[in-house]
Amino acid sequence: MRAVLAASRPFSWINTAYPFAAGYLVATGGRVDVALVVGTLYFLVPYNLLMYGVNDVFDYASDLRNPRKGGIEGALADPATARVTHRRILRACVATNVPFLVALLLLGDPLAGVVLALVVLGVVAYSAPGLRFKERPFLDSFTSAMHFAGPLLYALVLVDADLAARSVWPVLVGFVLWGMASHAFGAVQDVRADREGGIASVATAVGAHATVLGAAAAYVAAAAVLAVLPWPGVLAALLPIPYAVNVLRFRDVRDDDCERANAGWRTFLWLNLVTGFLVTMLLIAGALV
Repeated sequence: MRAVLAASRPFSWINTAYPFAAGYLVATGGRVDVALVVGTLYFLVPYNLLMYGVNDVFDYASDLRNPRKGGIEGALADPATARVTHRRILRACVATNVPFLVALLLLGDPLAGVVLALVVLGVVAYSAPGLRFKERPFLDSFTSAMHFAGPLLYALVLVDADLAARSVWPVLVGFVLWGMASHAFGAVQDVRADREGGIASVATAVGAHATVLGAAAAYVAAAAVLAVLPWPGVLAALLPIPYAVNVLRFRDVRDDDCERANAGWRTFLWLNLVTGFLVTMLLIAGALV
């Protein structure tokens, strides 16, 4: 049970549940109902177990060679019991996801069901053999971004929100840009390990230095898009800037010392908590206005 829980990355649960719950509450004016509760619970634990558990199982061979795995940045099963542990993880993914997905499909209309199906498919396709979106440069970053922007998009479609509204589309676009930048920067620290393991990524394709600069540019682009939001949402344009500053600390990193970027990645993990708090304050301010 402990190995299954570790595979779900408890530290990151809030990163997917929050976008769904916040999007749902804001779009409905604070409505609390069954769909909100079921969706939030799903994106809190089962969704994360599916996302990270499938990844842990099918990336195990390369993870064994990656020194940063085995802690907050990724669970790593004991080699002596790995096969048993991996079976338990996959069974737990099915057992926890199917009931919630069935419930959500019944609670939403067909369009919401299609969006949910695409979001979940993206999670599986990222790591599953035969698809392995994570090994398709640039598609890997977009798919990873949708792991987090997807729950927000699903919440908005579920409540029939106007996605073209000035208060909505910049958030979606900015969130995707932020997610792509974050994934790309996260891949920098693994350039050498991924190449040795025969795994492709946006960072192995263009190199550590170019990826760092591209990630910083994407964060700045996210800020520019968020600047279109009406007051006080426009203040969200400030939030990607610390991420860009953090990334640019490693602008001189190269492939042969890519592991140095891990310090920036650890800063990123804690920066997310601060950003989450500030987003909450903005949502409260927006509700008061």
